[in-house]
Amino acid sequence: MDVVTFGEAMAMLMADEAGPLQEAEHFTRSMAGAEMNTAIGLARLGLKSGWAGKLGEDAFGRFIIERLQTEKVDIRHVQIDPRFPTGFLLKSKVQHGDPEVHYYRKGSAASTLAPEDARSDYFLSAAHLHLTGITPALSSEARAFSRHILTLMKEAGKTVSFDPNLRPVLWNTEEEMVRTINELAFQSDYVLPGVKEGLILTGSSAPEEIADFYLEQGVRAVAVKLGAEGAFYKSNKEMGMAEGFEVSRVIDTVGAGDGFAAGFISGILEGLKLEECARRGNAIGALAVQSPGDSDGYPDKEKLEECMKRNEVKGGL
Repeated sequence: MDVVTFGEAMAMLMADEAGPLQEAEHFTRSMAGAEMNTAIGLARLGLKSGWAGKLGEDAFGRFIIERLQTEKVDIRHVQIDPRFPTGFLLKSKVQHGDPEVHYYRKGSAASTLAPEDARSDYFLSAAHLHLTGITPALSSEARAFSRHILTLMKEAGKTVSFDPNLRPVLWNTEEEMVRTINELAFQSDYVLPGVKEGLILTGSSAPEEIADFYLEQGVRAVAVKLGAEGAFYKSNKEMGMAEGFEVSRVIDTVGAGDGFAAGFISGILEGLKLEECARRGNAIGALAVQSPGDSDGYPDKEKLEECMKRNEVKGGL
């Protein structure tokens, strides 16, 4: 495989009518999960991506497996645990801004992911590992699994990208969150924080200072997502701004950052310069916010190239 990732996949019920969730009467079924979104984005770009995780032996779990097979994401490391359910969430429909989201994930099969579940041969068959800060927040076992896989891949000489994807509600304290997230980020090659996340993790909202914080710890490169403005990128050899792309209408911002990761990682694996990697990320993020589902707007390689060539969209990460 080109890229492997792991985490929690959930079923998602999206309201069909705009307004408060309690007033919604009809829902459309879809999927959610940061790492899974990125795996789907990479697969649509023609890369061989795999997603590892645990699902319950239930209708939601079977639905997710079928959808991932349709998306051509490798699921050989997906385990079915009959003792625990597949998590799910409810999401409102909005005319503008961020949707209302309610998660039902406590005690899910994914939260029981532990080091003894890891198949080393599966992960080592990939050239690159992508992880986020969500999985280590699920439980102490999932945290240990994340550390185990990261160490395994780094010791094998694989490259690693890390998206902090902060979820404060899943952590006991902000101090624990910051300490753990930065511990994982320092061991990664590419770190992809949002500017608001950067403020929490580094104490600065200046993109270059956020990047320097991680570069000083040995990270190869950092891309700081700046919303509609685009992304700031820096390594020891490159630095600059990749401008965002115009969007005709923002429908749903969820999943845009995961799309950015897919674009950025694809560029890294193709040996592109950081500016081009960030531009790819910006383009996919912009396409993503114009669709209701988390990954509905992710393009294939042809559509991505067409979008970037015409510069049809701008910003909206």
